Amino acid sequence: MSVIYLLISISILVAIGFFIAFIRAVKTGQYDDDYTPSVRMLFDDELKITSNKSVQTTEEKQI
Repeated sequence: MSVIYLLISISILVAIGFFIAFIRAVKTGQYDDDYTPSVRMLFDDELKITSNKSVQTTEEKQI
């Protein structure tokens, strides 16, 4: 029975360690997306053409 208590306490310590590592990675910007904003401007025209609402607005602007 003492082995179960030992394993539970070790697993809780490991989980806390991973949680602290995750919080630290988020705060330091590890998961920030630096690539998408620079490429988003290249695909703006394609997004406007595919949606029906924006196609109507672009046609109205041309007329």
